[in-house]
Amino acid sequence: MERVLVWGMAKSGVAAACLLAKKGKHVIINDLKTAQQLGEGLEPLRGLPFENRLGENVEDLLQGVDTLVISPGIPADHPAAEKARAMGAEVISEIELAYRFSQGLLVGVTGTNGKTTTTTLLGEIFRSWGKKTFVVGNIGEPYAAHALETDKDSVTVCELSSFQLETVSSFKPDISLILNLTEDHLNRHKTMENYARIKERVFMNQRAGDVLVLNYDDPVTKAMAGRAKCRVLFFSRKESVKEGSYIKDGNVVFAHAGGEEQVISTQQILLPGAHNLENVLAAVSAAMAGGVPAENVREVLRRFAGVEHRIETVAELEGIRYINDSKGTNPDSTIKAVEAMTRPTVLLLGGSEKNSDYSQMCRVIKNSPVKYAVLLGDTGEKIGQALSQAGFDEYEYVGHDFERAIQTAKNHAEQGWNVLLSPACASFDMFRDFEHRGEEFKRIVRTL
Repeated sequence: MERVLVWGMAKSGVAAACLLAKKGKHVIINDLKTAQQLGEGLEPLRGLPFENRLGENVEDLLQGVDTLVISPGIPADHPAAEKARAMGAEVISEIELAYRFSQGLLVGVTGTNGKTTTTTLLGEIFRSWGKKTFVVGNIGEPYAAHALETDKDSVTVCELSSFQLETVSSFKPDISLILNLTEDHLNRHKTMENYARIKERVFMNQRAGDVLVLNYDDPVTKAMAGRAKCRVLFFSRKESVKEGSYIKDGNVVFAHAGGEEQVISTQQILLPGAHNLENVLAAVSAAMAGGVPAENVREVLRRFAGVEHRIETVAELEGIRYINDSKGTNPDSTIKAVEAMTRPTVLLLGGSEKNSDYSQMCRVIKNSPVKYAVLLGDTGEKIGQALSQAGFDEYEYVGHDFERAIQTAKNHAEQGWNVLLSPACASFDMFRDFEHRGEEFKRIVRTL
């Protein structure tokens, strides 16, 4: 019997262990935390056969293991992963594992920003076409939790982070998308070149009959077309493209086979902001390459308002609009949120360190509707220095007190203004994840 060690018992690890147990593998589960510490998170494993090695040193468990499934939070070059390979074990991600047991059309979405919005939008589009659709991956629902539910007629739309793509091998979407590439996660990937190379793993196994959708307006992603061995479609907000989607006379059009099809007027698209127009164009290219008729795409775009924690209006109190963009976890994402603001804005910035460069973001803030910035978390003082260097001095640092940060923002805002949470940083200095940060923001706002 194949022995599989699942290392890391967050949602994706638990889902992987469940899948493997259901497929008759000898499953060993490991995490630094004990069963008591993990608590209800292990509930899906109840009644399934597995070997509990929680709270033990993973390196002591590698003997005789055929496959090591690692959590996305564990780097592929971790010493224990390297030791497992040296001992003859295959080291894979939960994404790779789930792929091996799934069927049907697979759409893989990656890039630095816009992944969750585009993934969710594509899920809605395929559902509107009558397809049994699973929306999984980095979006919060593990791929492994649904792989065994897929069939030859179903569609799986999978959001993919660079952490998940590090350890794929046979993984091959039928349609893949790389939305954009800007600086992110350099504390793990070290260089932009390495970060880009990992993102390209989404299409490394694609061949004739498969489709890759790339951002024509991003020089880094545009250049990837030359390394693809499959059909390439582009999307562009600024130019026309021969194959793919673009804007023409105020309409989204899809060009293919020498002709073009009008999809929807940009005035009818509910999602706000130029960055979301790019997400829409990417989704149009992918959906129509997957066979979805224009009328289904149009119907969804007329009603799709976006996703939670991404430029999400929470409340309007005393004429001040509170906006939750907790998913703004890097400077480029925050730039897009700031550029979407049409009213004077107080901006909440800061969180845990990812070795990001904040200089370009701060220059944008200097010339934006942002009137004041409230800085918090591990990176707050570093961002303050970058703001000052950009010539923007209307800010204060409040440490790690989130309630104080929101109250300070309220105090500086006036009627007709926005208070925008778009931290440009990860959340792990103060919260479990960006969702937890966004939920706390909404909770505190509602108490004001």
